[in-house]
Amino acid sequence: MIFEFSRGLSWDRTMDILNKVNFTALQNALDHVALVMGEANLSRHDHGHFSDFHQRRNVSQFRCRNIFAIIRPKTLDHVQDIVRIFGRFKTNVGLHVISTGRNWGLGSAEPTTDGVVTLDLANLSTVRDIDCASGWAVIEPGVTQAQLAQRLAGTDRMLNVTASSGHTSVVGNALDRGVGLRRQRTEDLAGLEVVLPDSEIIRVGWWPDEKRRTSINPHGVGPSLLPLFTQSNLGIVTAAVIRLLHRPEKQCVLRLHFSRDTLENAITELRRWVAQDLVSGVLKIYDAVSTQSYGGKPGQHLALVCVSGTSGRVSAITQTLIDEARACSLFTSVTRSDLEPAASNDFVTQVVEHAYAGDPSKNEHMLRCAVGQDADHVDTDGDGWIFFLPLVPFNGRAVSRALELIKQIHEKTGIRAGSTVNALNADLVDLVVSFKFVPNPENTARAHLALDIAYKLFVDAGFIPYRLDVDHAHWMEKLVPDPSAHNLVRRIKQLIDPDAVIAPGRYA
Repeated sequence: MIFEFSRGLSWDRTMDILNKVNFTALQNALDHVALVMGEANLSRHDHGHFSDFHQRRNVSQFRCRNIFAIIRPKTLDHVQDIVRIFGRFKTNVGLHVISTGRNWGLGSAEPTTDGVVTLDLANLSTVRDIDCASGWAVIEPGVTQAQLAQRLAGTDRMLNVTASSGHTSVVGNALDRGVGLRRQRTEDLAGLEVVLPDSEIIRVGWWPDEKRRTSINPHGVGPSLLPLFTQSNLGIVTAAVIRLLHRPEKQCVLRLHFSRDTLENAITELRRWVAQDLVSGVLKIYDAVSTQSYGGKPGQHLALVCVSGTSGRVSAITQTLIDEARACSLFTSVTRSDLEPAASNDFVTQVVEHAYAGDPSKNEHMLRCAVGQDADHVDTDGDGWIFFLPLVPFNGRAVSRALELIKQIHEKTGIRAGSTVNALNADLVDLVVSFKFVPNPENTARAHLALDIAYKLFVDAGFIPYRLDVDHAHWMEKLVPDPSAHNLVRRIKQLIDPDAVIAPGRYA
């Protein structure tokens, strides 16, 4: 059997993983899994070879790793049984866990290493409970943001949605520390249900109590275990308590265009608005490349500023911001969503304005603009798409420097990246750098080179990525501020998962 090894993973390391596989034990384990949940919920592959390679393509064109099987449990009991079986048979094959597998731009459903069995939790798709009065929902990993948003329609609560497809997992994105339109999704996590590598089920953080009503307190008493299972391979999350936001009585989104030569001053002004609590949710700034990619006005940067709350508050602050924008003379145009609807072909504005209100129903338009396909066909047929996600200080000089680095990448590779500023607060920006490319061998190689260069240039500049793709998991050790802390995580992993039942992930 011939294997191609991963970028960033040495040949010796890859072969070491594969040579340790106990194929007899693996076959026995899969046979027992089939007895528990039925052969129909299990796809076996001949020592990792796929009969339909097309189905394994991912939109970023990262190399498809060698996977021995895909298991699709339908219940919590199934997950517990699978973990118990793999722990008993000592296969030396780890379980690679995905929710819906739509982690586009970072590897989709691909593991970081060869020689794994994928545990696909998409069929765990139950909304177990919702309490709008208290502001929480208990959901499983297969629940999509469209599904949960629909359940909340007409209530006084809403979901903190992202601008990605409505068919993406709420839990999966929160566990990978994604960013919604209102805040980081880690802030939405109140509690987690976790199957540990020894098959024990635990609940960390806050969980609804059937016998008494308690206040939501994710941190609990004593050391908090909740963050331990984000970006983690220490357990398998089978459900989460998601905090729901109060639906605002009124909302207005200001659209402000400005040119590249006023970028630093415009960023400074926008930061001032955030610092003075004039902005609701995450302020977004799309550069000229991203704006045009999603159907917006070409040649201009676009800032989207949400104001929400009571009618009086929205009216007062919106007018204040308009006055501020006119006074600084930095913006070429200022329009407001409550008086001027977005253009029919301006999908970025439509998506963001609806998403601020907890509605992902327009998101598919922007997805199709990006890759030319709907959610079910992004990986199999979409145009090339890669994400690089660094954190950048929220000031004009830092953002301008980041855009200069993107320009250098274009000069070196010919790949022109788009960027979106997500202002998480007055000091911090989540910068989404997206590389779009025609997925042929030459362009794919150039796009992957552009990603490699991005890691080098941005990290050297102090702009550290907070989410990694499958080909750059080996950067984890370079990015942690203290190697001793990373070693502590490894010690915890060895303590609770000595047989490596759960596979290494992008952050292991």
